[in-house]
Amino acid sequence: MRWLLLSALATPSLTAAKLVIEAMEHDIMQIQASTFDGIISKFRDSSVASLWFFNDDNKEDEKFLDEYNKVAGEMKGMAKVCAISCKEYSVFCEKQGVKETPTVMIYPPNPVPAFKIDGKLEGKAVFNKLAKFMPDQTERITKDNLDKFLTTEVTKPKALLFSNKKSVPLIWKALSSETVFKRTVKFGIVTEDQTDIVQRYKVKKFPTVIIQQGAKGEKKDTYTGELKFLPLKDWVNLHSESGMGDKVSSAGGAKEESVEEAKPWLVQEVPELTAKSHQDVCFKGEGLCVIFLKDGEASPAEIEMLTGLSKKYTSQLSDRGAKMKWSLGMSSSISAAFEAFLTVVFLARMWMNLAIESAYKELFAPAQLPSAAVFNPHKRLRFTLLDHGEEGEVKGDEQGITKLLDKVLGGDARFTMVKGQKLPAWAQREAAKKAVAQSSRRQSSNGVKRLTLT
Repeated sequence: MRWLLLSALATPSLTAAKLVIEAMEHDIMQIQASTFDGIISKFRDSSVASLWFFNDDNKEDEKFLDEYNKVAGEMKGMAKVCAISCKEYSVFCEKQGVKETPTVMIYPPNPVPAFKIDGKLEGKAVFNKLAKFMPDQTERITKDNLDKFLTTEVTKPKALLFSNKKSVPLIWKALSSETVFKRTVKFGIVTEDQTDIVQRYKVKKFPTVIIQQGAKGEKKDTYTGELKFLPLKDWVNLHSESGMGDKVSSAGGAKEESVEEAKPWLVQEVPELTAKSHQDVCFKGEGLCVIFLKDGEASPAEIEMLTGLSKKYTSQLSDRGAKMKWSLGMSSSISAAFEAFLTVVFLARMWMNLAIESAYKELFAPAQLPSAAVFNPHKRLRFTLLDHGEEGEVKGDEQGITKLLDKVLGGDARFTMVKGQKLPAWAQREAAKKAVAQSSRRQSSNGVKRLTLT
């Protein structure tokens, strides 16, 4: 009798062991049948989730616990990795078509239907399915769309990932589709082959993450922490604002403008002067406008040259102003005004495509191209042009433009009044570009014909 009693007492302890998911020990989110909709179904439009159906007394489920928990750890914060007991919620499991455990269902974003992982059930298979269906709100950035990306929806920070991988990393996809960030932050990826952008941001290693903010992209911050989801999320969150609207107020606060109205010239080192940009780039500001005149697009080398010139003159202006104040013998009040003038005179630099802006080509009538003009857009419209010399020996390069700027600073430049004090008509860009392209094709075709006849 004693032996039977001891055996009876011992039996429950042998059978009591069962699968237990501990909140403090595991990263798996255990749900109930009543919470399925609020945790998984409610977010099917914008996120992916997995659900492990288990029986707590099934040895195969016990074996799968550690593997599934590893997936939950790797996906922490990026996707919901959940589990439900079919012993407690057998009716729910039957409705989901689960007949045996362990079973894992994947719930991709709508409209893709939920599906069961077939074949041998492994943690790797679950991870790969979750990664495959991770939503991605990332924009691929090239030199053609960078400035538009930066200046569209100006109230949103722009997060840029510089990567030597061709595909968007899982972490970046997850950040871009995070519930708050998808409304408040724009995410872009710049691949290593976009050398112009890499050089512009002075990126030396990959991956690098930079956030840029402000209407003119004037605020930049580079991430220095661990390249993991949760620390990255915390860092991005510092720059994010929730509750963003579809419209933003203009500087005066009275007018609203569409978030889609991009102003790429605001973030360009040397912007192009066009009908859309001329007010922001030149006519609204103080000082004179230094315009690089080109028969076509300005090359990266020319932009770099103009940027260097601008920085050179900006850094020297205060010192040079003090010297000129002495050498010109000005009174203190006039001298102070002149020094203030010098401080802003060469801050506005830009380029103009005269192949498109034909009316301005007629206005400036440069002896050769490329060339340069210094334009005064205030009160009386007037300009002075680069003098190329009697034999065209002065070129529209760094040396030639330096001579022009020094001439203006020295007070020796002669300005020509704009006829009628009215700006020429700006080109309708799309129509003008088509006309230039057609003209180029005709010239190319004629050249081929002449070559053939020869």
